[in-house]
Amino acid sequence: MRILDNYITRSIIQIFLSSILVFCFLYILIDLATHLEDFISNKVPGMVITGYYASFLPIIFVQTAPIACLLATLFTYSSLNNNNEIIALRASGLNFWKITRPAIIFGVMAAALVFLINEKFVPQSLSLSQEIRQDQIEPASNQRKALQPIKYLFFYGLNNRLFFIDQFEPATKTLQGITIIGQDEKQRMTEKIVALKGEWTGSNWKFTNCQILRYNAADQSTFGDVQFYKEKILDIRESPADMLKQRNSVSTMNIRELKAYIKRFKGSGAVAALNGLKVDLHQKIAYPFACIVIIFAGLPFALTTGRRKGLTFASVGIALVIGFLFYVVNAVGLALGKGNVLPPVIAAWFAPAFFVAAGTYSVRKLF
Repeated sequence: MRILDNYITRSIIQIFLSSILVFCFLYILIDLATHLEDFISNKVPGMVITGYYASFLPIIFVQTAPIACLLATLFTYSSLNNNNEIIALRASGLNFWKITRPAIIFGVMAAALVFLINEKFVPQSLSLSQEIRQDQIEPASNQRKALQPIKYLFFYGLNNRLFFIDQFEPATKTLQGITIIGQDEKQRMTEKIVALKGEWTGSNWKFTNCQILRYNAADQSTFGDVQFYKEKILDIRESPADMLKQRNSVSTMNIRELKAYIKRFKGSGAVAALNGLKVDLHQKIAYPFACIVIIFAGLPFALTTGRRKGLTFASVGIALVIGFLFYVVNAVGLALGKGNVLPPVIAAWFAPAFFVAAGTYSVRKLF
């Protein structure tokens, strides 16, 4: 069994690495062709372009590793099937699990590698690639982007205040759906400001339909009178430019940073946005398991011994279909989670659970 396992594993690793190289080459080639005019018009140095695409390599790996795992596995087992080796293995008494053990072990190792790279390298790679694009490749486009509305803006401001804003429009310098939590030095809530709209006056923010609650720092369950204002100018020094600088992207955070981010804004009352952040958090944990999940879902097709002619090349189509379905189901699950239809944990694990169930059904039916 060790000789067989080594033979299968070696084939899977070789095809996996080749697939990753092909995906990286195609991605860079397509992106280079798309942005060639920008590179030329902005006179971007060759070293900058090289660094820009080098920063994308961890991102490309994480995004394409599940499909590469599936391609490598299907190619390997389809080739064995075409040569009647699967029939020989089953005739010798090996069941589905013993035959596919090398692929499953490889899938687990690939999932661990994707998790590690996604945690350690992808956040920095995304930040670096965005910085290069904004500063040296598309400065004019970046200026236009800076004027686009920003949804769900979180940041920690001056005077120990936590800000949550449903939408910030830099072009008009207005805020929509404002929640501000004031805290003392021990992070105990002292006030909560809720407003429908905010407008920048040039030195301060003027809030419309503003409600202010003052809390007892020693006893968080009690608060003073609720004050309501049709219009109110508050002493909030963060300017629109400051808010643009505070914008954080979930994709540039690892799990630890995102957990801390969610914890910091837990008491803000922004339930919908926090729910979306929790979905993103659980997705960061669940996504690497796609490597093993889609391998498990695709293996029964490669081991079917009824019709073997052309199965090796058909593996490409099977892999693309399974991969496409996984990303569609995953996107649907995440959308349902962020729409409060599903709990965040279930939303993030919806696609892996679905494909495990599909793979289990296929194994029981075919074997």
